[in-house]
Formats: sequence, C-alpha cells, structure tokens
Amino acid sequence: MVELKTAAAVDAMRESGRVVADALAAVRAAAAPGMRLLELDEVARAVLRDAGADSPFLGYRPSFAPTPFPAVLCVSVNDAIVHGVPDASRLCDGDLVSIDCGAVVDGWAGDAALSFTVGTARPEDQRLMDTTRQALAAGIAAAVPGARMGDVSHAIGSVGRAAGYGIPEDFGGHGIGRRMHEDPPVPNDGRPGRGYPLRPGLVIAIEPMFLAGGSNKYAEDDDGWTLRTVDGSRAAHFEHTVAVTEDGPRVLTLP
Repeated sequence: MVELKTAAAVDAMRESGRVVADALAAVRAAAAPGMRLLELDEVARAVLRDAGADSPFLGYRPSFAPTPFPAVLCVSVNDAIVHGVPDASRLCDGDLVSIDCGAVVDGWAGDAALSFTVGTARPEDQRLMDTTRQALAAGIAAAVPGARMGDVSHAIGSVGRAAGYGIPEDFGGHGIGRRMHEDPPVPNDGRPGRGYPLRPGLVIAIEPMFLAGGSNKYAEDDDGWTLRTVDGSRAAHFEHTVAVTEDGPRVLTLP
C-alpha cells in the first residue's frame, strides 16, 4: 500500500535527510588511499550517533539476505554495484567508490547515495559518474504531480541507454517513509505514461545505478549482499529521497 505523507511528515523526513547528507559528506571527506572500508563505516556511525539518529541499514534482513546487514553504510568499490559490505580491505588511488547511507530520526527514514573516486579519477570513471548523476537529476525533474512512475523511470533509463551503460533490471528505487523500503517501486528504466500516478505527498528514493560495460547482468558475492558486474566493469550509484509536492519535486537529502 502506498502512503501519501502530510506536509508535516515531509518536513520531518527532511531532518532525517539532513543527517544522511552529513554522513555522506563526512565519509567522502575521510576517504583516502589506505583507509579501510570499516573505518568509513565508523565515520558514518559517529555522524548518526551525534545526531541522535538510528540506522535503517544496521541489522536489516530482507528475504533474500542470508544474514542481517552488519553496517550503517553500503560501500561498493569498483565492480561492486550496490550493497557492498564494509570490511578490512583498504582503498587504493583511483578506486571508484559508491556509498549508500540511511538514517531514521523521530521514526522517519531518509536514504541517499553517491559515487566518487579516491585520488585521481580515470576519465571513463568520471564520465560514468557524471552520467549517473545526470540520470538522477532527470528522474527528479520528472517527479511532478500528474506524471506517472514510468515517466521517472524513462527519464533515468534514457540517459543511461544513450550513454551505452548497463542498467540492472531487478534493482531500483522505492517508496520511503516510516520504513526505508515502501511501495511503490521506482524502476531505473520504463515506458512513459505508465505506472503509479504521482501525487503530492508521495515520497520516493530515486537511485540510478549504471554499469560501464553495457551489460545489465550482475552476480552476487558469497556474502549474500554485494552485487557485482559480471564483466568486471565499474559501476556508479547516486540516490536522493524526493517528495512530490504541488510546487514540484523537493529533494530531502541535500546538505
């Protein structure tokens, strides 16, 4: 069931969104060659703790997962697409890192992600990140009253397909509110004019993820969480929590 949020609820979700933005900014600032992925997770934990926020990631266990998620961040490096589990491995110069973070404040969730390069970016990685960020902007711009979910999905997919990137079909965005994952789903490709109607009060997490190799296929690591490209190509992932309002889309996870 899709729950439309009141204006007061959207304002409350903006507060959780600020915490997510602060955590992502702190992690990006701390990321450097030689740093362990678990240390990035500790940076995010400190931000959430200081804000009095809980993590919707920590202990999360959907039906597909063999174990509860052990961290407050998903840290996906290079060929990892999403859901990377932070471990003791160290970052290297040139790594493409995707960070996904959530926060719950006063019972309302926020969720966002970004990708960046540690040290010197390869031109092809920069193009991949720039294109994925552009797709997120296109999806957000399409999230207006009177549109349909297919318009958002088509806006995202058109950017990725025009660039020749792969789009994993089974993973995309989602509704969000009291729970991190709510209805409706937000696919990263679709047909315009189709799908759930967008109305004021709908809050969704829009999150394009593109694969540089052009294939839509992915494989799951032995940890049961991390998804990787099958051809070893790199991936990028950007996400914002967005409210549909009478005045247009309102991004709740900006700094």
